[in-house]
Formats: sequence, structure tokens, C-alpha cells
Amino acid sequence: MWQDWPIRTIRVENKGFPERLGLVTPEVKKLYYRGNWHKRDFKHALAVVGSRRMTSYGKGVVEKLIPPLARAGVTIVSGMMYGVDACAHLACLAAGGKTVAVLGSGLDVTDSEESGRLYSQILQSGGLVLSEYERDSQPALWTYPQRNRIVAGLSGAVLVIEGGEKSGTLITAKLGFKQKKPVMAVPGPITSSNSLGVNWLIKNGAVAVTSAEEVLAELGIKSHSRSEKELTSKVALDSLEVEGLGKRILAELNREPLEVDELARKLGMDVVSLGQKLSLMEIAGLVKEQDGKYTSK
Repeated sequence: MWQDWPIRTIRVENKGFPERLGLVTPEVKKLYYRGNWHKRDFKHALAVVGSRRMTSYGKGVVEKLIPPLARAGVTIVSGMMYGVDACAHLACLAAGGKTVAVLGSGLDVTDSEESGRLYSQILQSGGLVLSEYERDSQPALWTYPQRNRIVAGLSGAVLVIEGGEKSGTLITAKLGFKQKKPVMAVPGPITSSNSLGVNWLIKNGAVAVTSAEEVLAELGIKSHSRSEKELTSKVALDSLEVEGLGKRILAELNREPLEVDELARKLGMDVVSLGQKLSLMEIAGLVKEQDGKYTSK
């Protein structure tokens, strides 16, 4: 459990304190953290932010972009809130990557059982959970915008996935601009209120990105990996404990989109077990769910 991990402190004068935080105002003088602090994990760090009211489109974007970025060695930095934040952390973990969560509260404060589970997963995977607030500090309206300067400050660039016209997500993006860092945004449907913020960012200087390769290019990372589809396929299939099941699922979904119960009948297995396998494959970006039916990507 996350509570079993000791809280440590790193100060601005200590070795290993991220140099990028020197661009942040108000100044960050010290950070409290749980987990394994390695300066190298911040070399290729990317702030991933977005709407708490994440849509299925936003979820699909996260599941498409984050796994290949994590496998390329990018550390995903976000705020561990529900919505895009939590989804980005989880997608990174599922791909075996490193992720850092910056809290808007003290390190002994979580807002739900689900957040507690994610907290534990991040630490167990070798990641970090950190805050500038005392361990018992409760979140307030002002702590989240203040926290955002650290999310942006730790990172080499900012990636925005969904955000409304007055979304707090835009605060982090604007901080990225202020800190003279690349700010990227994934274009959204013009019919969605969750796209107003990201589309505004693109009109006002953010780089529009639609693939992990474009994000890596903005970070100055050359990808030497195999094709994204090949890698996601391997991760998804390796995650399945039943040999050959992944190939059978894909074979059925390549023929036609299917609901879970329809697919379960074709495969001769129970719906609960199949749902677990589909979730792993969806996180890895190999299948997607739309309008109640699964299809292969």
C-alpha cells in the first residue's frame, strides 16, 4: 500500500533537484515525495493534461499515444486526478513505463479508493508521487492551479488531450508557453465542448499532434522502435495469460465488430474473463470499444 512508503524531501540546493524547476514561479524550494527519485527519469519527461470529464474520444487518444511514448522512454507527468490524468498514468503503467504524479494536496491525502490504488501502482512500478505541500494538507481551489506549474516545470513539453473553453487544463498549457516549452494539443471534434480549449490552443501557438511519432519529434527523441501496431500487438498479447487467446480475439474482430457477449459465445468463454482480456488489449491500443461493440485497430 502507498502508506507503507516513507515520505522523503528534496530541496532546491540538493543534488538531483530538477533544473527545469528553476523556470517556475513562484519558486519551488522543496518537494516531498514517495517512491524512487532518479534524476534521469526527468530527462525525457512529458506533461500530459486534459479534461476531468474525459470522453470516449479522449480515452481513445490517451490509449493510442501514451503506450508508445512510454516504451520510447518518455516519463509521463500528470496530476493523478480522474479523467485524462488517471488514464494517462494507467496507460503508461500498462506499457511498462515510468510515471510521476504531482498532487494538489499533501502526500497523505487521497480523494478516493481508486486514487489510492493508482497511487500504489505508481510506486510499485518505480515511479514517483510528489507534492510541495505538507503531508496532511487538504486540497483547495488554489492548490491545483499552483500544482500545475510543477507539472509543466518538471517536463520538457506539455501535451493537452481534451479541455473545455475554461478548463484548468489550459492553465498548464499556458504555463508551458510561459516557460518557453513546446506545447502540443490533440485536435478534437468541433462538435464537442471538450474540444474548445485544445482547438483554441492550436490556433494560438500549440503544435497539433495526432501520433506518438509527432510527440517524440517535438521532444527531440528519435524513435528506433518497430511499428506502433507491432509493438502494441506484442504488449497486448504478452499480457494475456491464455496462450493464443489474443490471436483468436483479433481474428474474430477483424471479421466484424462484436459486442462482448457475442464474442464470448464465438470463443466459448465467460463474459467476465473475456472482458478482462479485452481491457488489457484496449489499454495497449490493439482493440477499441465504440457504441457497445469492440473492433480491432
